[in-house]
Amino acid sequence: MLHSSEPHTRAEDLLVRVGDGDREAFTGVYDALCGAVMGLVHRILRDAAQAEEVTQDVMIEVWRTADRYDPARGTAKAWILTLAHRRAVDRVRAARAGADREQRMGLLAPERAFDEVAEVVQDHDEQRRLCRCLAKLDRHRRVPLMLAYYQGLTYVEVAAALSVPEGTVKSRMRAGLRELRACLEGDG
Repeated sequence: MLHSSEPHTRAEDLLVRVGDGDREAFTGVYDALCGAVMGLVHRILRDAAQAEEVTQDVMIEVWRTADRYDPARGTAKAWILTLAHRRAVDRVRAARAGADREQRMGLLAPERAFDEVAEVVQDHDEQRRLCRCLAKLDRHRRVPLMLAYYQGLTYVEVAAALSVPEGTVKSRMRAGLRELRACLEGDG
């Protein structure tokens, strides 16, 4: 029968071995604690795709920095979950800062999107057609396109700014582009 401290001791020993460059020990640490990391990160981010990405980043960080782990200061699980918590909170803060920045930019430069359209569209008639077709799109398809094409955001940044899963943003943008193309080809 295993004592309750034995699994923790095993994880601590494995993590120390990881710090010494033992790849097999890393597999043991990964198998033992990846689920806990994913659970914590998902609770913070509330987005499965981002949680997977951050979990992967955390486990890479564990591999790279395991030599900093000190068993005298706490369990391997606590050390790794602290790394995970920090990384997830950093991701939330970055998303909020990006959304705040975009909101400020929108307030400071409300004509920016129009000016960029004017540069791209050659004549006034095409510009009016484009605006008319954009206006016909529903908000869920129009806003991501406007942020991506007129504010220069990536789909990941658009997802963060709108607090919508990345896959949803991609789908909405693709559908919006199809509708926009059909509208422009049909002369509005």
